Amino acid sequence: MSDLLVVKDVFAGYVADVPILQGINFSIAPGELVTVIGPNGAGKSTLAKTIFGLLTPSQGEIIFKGENITGLGSDQIVRRGMCYVPQVCNVFGSLTVAENLDMGAFLHQGPTQTLKDRIYTMFPKLAQRRNQRAGTLSGGERQMLAMGRALMLDPDLLLLDEPSAALSPILVKDVFAQIKAINATGKAIILVEQNAKQALMMADRGYVLENGRDKLEGSGQSLLNDPLVGELYLGAAYHN
Repeated sequence: MSDLLVVKDVFAGYVADVPILQGINFSIAPGELVTVIGPNGAGKSTLAKTIFGLLTPSQGEIIFKGENITGLGSDQIVRRGMCYVPQVCNVFGSLTVAENLDMGAFLHQGPTQTLKDRIYTMFPKLAQRRNQRAGTLSGGERQMLAMGRALMLDPDLLLLDEPSAALSPILVKDVFAQIKAINATGKAIILVEQNAKQALMMADRGYVLENGRDKLEGSGQSLLNDPLVGELYLGAAYHN
């Protein structure tokens, strides 16, 4: 099976001639859940933004479904079957849950009720709060709404940037369960996460970034069992 997405020797950053990503190589197959971990400043969110066209690589290529999408804008990338959920500012707080979902279907021609019903089935809490303003939802519910809105266009690849950030342990568990359920439907997911242990436990594969480079790559389980990963990112006690 050919890869859904391939990142080849990509350099990118926010300031010209100051790359945060320094020759990143990355891939994901259809239906895979691949997590990206690493310390703050390693380039995890920069990688997600670069893949989604919010940043333009200064070097390298990004191939999606066999097409070179390097340099395309995010609006063009969405049309090709990729959606992105940022860490913050990922819902329209003044709009209701239902209106947020409608916004996610902006490319869809015709009524959106069938699409929304599919999301409500996947996220029952959203169905209960469909007429509630998004700004009044809990942190976990906002993350579910952000994911649901991204899924309205039935993308082939979903990029999630720190979905567990600032959530309580109980809400983290709920959000991670929903991510696993989405992946079980056949969606490929790139999960950028600070919660390294839980992210690797649910991943098919993982990448460890350090100083803008892909330092380690392997199955989620092999990275969990790697002493170096355990010491640096999971806490020394994890392997004791």
